[in-house]
Amino acid sequence: MTAVGTVVSDVWTMAGREVLHWRNRPGLKVFGWLFPVMLMGMFTALLGGALGQASGGDYLAFVMPGVLTMTAFFGLDGTMAGVAAESERGVTDRFRSLPTSGLAVVGGRCAADLLDSVVALAVVAATGLVFGWRPDLTPAQALAVVGLLLLLRFAMLFAGVYLGLKAGPEGVQSVQIAVWPVLFLSSVFVDTATMPGWLAPVADANPLSATTTALRGLLGFPVGPDASWLAAHAATFAVVGPLLLLVLFVPLSTSAWRAGRR
Repeated sequence: MTAVGTVVSDVWTMAGREVLHWRNRPGLKVFGWLFPVMLMGMFTALLGGALGQASGGDYLAFVMPGVLTMTAFFGLDGTMAGVAAESERGVTDRFRSLPTSGLAVVGGRCAADLLDSVVALAVVAATGLVFGWRPDLTPAQALAVVGLLLLLRFAMLFAGVYLGLKAGPEGVQSVQIAVWPVLFLSSVFVDTATMPGWLAPVADANPLSATTTALRGLLGFPVGPDASWLAAHAATFAVVGPLLLLVLFVPLSTSAWRAGRR
């Protein structure tokens, strides 16, 4: 078997191992899939009336792209926690003793977590349809929506692996707290144009804003003529941002796994 074939086989084995763990904690997995739905329900039911006035009246259509982006982003928590827990229990050390590459182990976890995110995104989209969301898009636009979401999630996976290895269980809790300011300082739930003038550019520069704004354009909620330069070019940044994160975190996560948490 070639070196590439060996790595692919190892990735498949490690991914299967992670998926088998789902049956040992079904309640936790189901909660992870439903948590974005709970937030969506809270915002649409409790705040949708007020926020809808600032989003053109149809807050559900406005917020659904943001909720999908949030779902892709939230997978970061699970990846960090899982990697940190295995490192703390010594599982990672046992993997290091095996004749396999760090990329195979990291890639296997990322493949399983990516599948987990696909399930979560499907649950959110189905719930949105139940709530009355009716996106009008072509098959090409649908593929673009899925591609942008999975690209963001893939970048978050490798970032989560690196942070989980470096921070450990205690540090992961701090990172998980920091996730919330990153989420809310974006266009996920509100239009950045409604923010103070000094804060809106910061929110527009958030990678979550780029993906959310790009999805809104694909799903029939494009930015207005007065949108900022960053918002007007959101589609470009929705691709470039995650790719830059991958360039940064793929080698960092692989080397951190091999070297161990220091």
